[in-house]
Amino acid sequence: MTALVPLVVLIPLLGAATALTLGRRPRAQRIVTVLSLTVVLAIGAVLVWAVDTQGALVMEVGGWAAPFGIVLVVDRLSALMIVVSALVLLAVLVFSIGQGLADGDEETPVSIYFPTYQILAAGVFTAFVAGDLFNLYVGFEILLVSSYVLITLGGTEPRIRAGVTYIVVSLVSSMIFLASIAMIYGAVGTVNIAQISVRMAEIPVDVQIILHIMLLVAFGIKAAVFPLSFWLPDSYPTAPAPVTAVFAGLLTKVGVYAIIRTETVIFPGTELNPALMIVALLTMVVGVLGAVSQADIKRMLSFTLVSHIGYMILGVSLGSAIGTAAAIYYIVHHIIVQTTLFLAAGLIERQGGTTSITKLGGLLKASPVIAVLFFIPALNLGGIPPFSGFIGKVALFQASAEQGTALAFVLIGAGALVSLLTLYALIRVWNMAFWRPAEDVEGYESTMLDNVSEAPGRTAVKEKRAIPRLMTAATAGMVAASVALTVFAGPLYDVSARAGDNLEGPGQYVELVFPNGGADD
Repeated sequence: MTALVPLVVLIPLLGAATALTLGRRPRAQRIVTVLSLTVVLAIGAVLVWAVDTQGALVMEVGGWAAPFGIVLVVDRLSALMIVVSALVLLAVLVFSIGQGLADGDEETPVSIYFPTYQILAAGVFTAFVAGDLFNLYVGFEILLVSSYVLITLGGTEPRIRAGVTYIVVSLVSSMIFLASIAMIYGAVGTVNIAQISVRMAEIPVDVQIILHIMLLVAFGIKAAVFPLSFWLPDSYPTAPAPVTAVFAGLLTKVGVYAIIRTETVIFPGTELNPALMIVALLTMVVGVLGAVSQADIKRMLSFTLVSHIGYMILGVSLGSAIGTAAAIYYIVHHIIVQTTLFLAAGLIERQGGTTSITKLGGLLKASPVIAVLFFIPALNLGGIPPFSGFIGKVALFQASAEQGTALAFVLIGAGALVSLLTLYALIRVWNMAFWRPAEDVEGYESTMLDNVSEAPGRTAVKEKRAIPRLMTAATAGMVAASVALTVFAGPLYDVSARAGDNLEGPGQYVELVFPNGGADD
């Protein structure tokens, strides 16, 4: 089983190289990319089963033992993230193929799109299996470099402008992360995560706090936590629909994953937990306030993305196994549901020519399929029972109640309010875009449209286009996956709970990497 670990990175890289050589054969590029991600999805499913039944997998690359060699680690958390990420990447790929076949290369030039997309996948998977900070940094840089290309596809002025903002912010985050690695190496003499955990106890507390904060800032920018989330709402909505969907579903979660590793392995103490709880509170509230003020569906979803990152940080900040388990379950839920909503928004844009609710109407009659594909994940994200969004929020609230502090109860109240406001923003989209008759759009006045702002430069209605079956099928598949999160909530939460137990303190992670001791040598 250990031999499967590096394949989740090698297969997309080999697929990208193959697709690049097939630049003049788009059909072959599509086949190679689909096969590549399908194989990774299958490997991810096997890894989930293997680590849950037989224990975590550790591979020493080249036979060099830790801490001198590169170590790849797949535990329950890593395996879950790999399989969910592969599922999302494959579904969005199918969606983009349908769009490309219908529209040509205008939105996603295939000669560079498919190789870049697989490199992005390789970067994501590298981050999930890295057993040291430097290779975690390498994973981040691989996915960021490829995302620079994807976010500016088409070369339009709004995309270039958004891409510049995204690049600058990402470079700042990377510089902080790299500086943090250098300082940690200078302090403890290693970049191996397990060995850092053991040696960090020997460092003065004030130095530990500085290093801790630096890592949190670097990962906080990538995860888009408040106040480091200012860049996201203007960057994601300008990209092509499939690119926006995969960015929203995955990239911020890689940052959250890194925060989980930081808080449970490298710095398992509780010194900064109250500060993280406040950050979670502000992220939830500020994000949802931005969402309810948006007339553009993609921008509204971008703000809800920021808001719901706060729920994940809440689970991590509790510093308990049950809190971490709830956060892991919510991450899986949010990756799938948020991606699904962005795919549905892409269908809405094709059907209505815009994503502004002030200019949409009658979509329920014009396309009842799109209405269903939007409605189900909208209820899920809003936390309506019995969907997985409700289950995840209840688990987070229970973990907060067990902590029993005043701040924890404030977060429970804020989380419930944010869920209601999220539902309000989504139901407003439903009322304006689907329920309202198309003939009533011109001159229509409603209190739901008071104090909402249009997306800058995106108010014009484009030509309506036919929706290819592949795009609808990919979105429907993701809706089915979101429903499956509810149907199989019990087994999934059990795996998340066992993952949370594994992460309760760094001891088990250290034992995985150094089974015979020696981490403190």
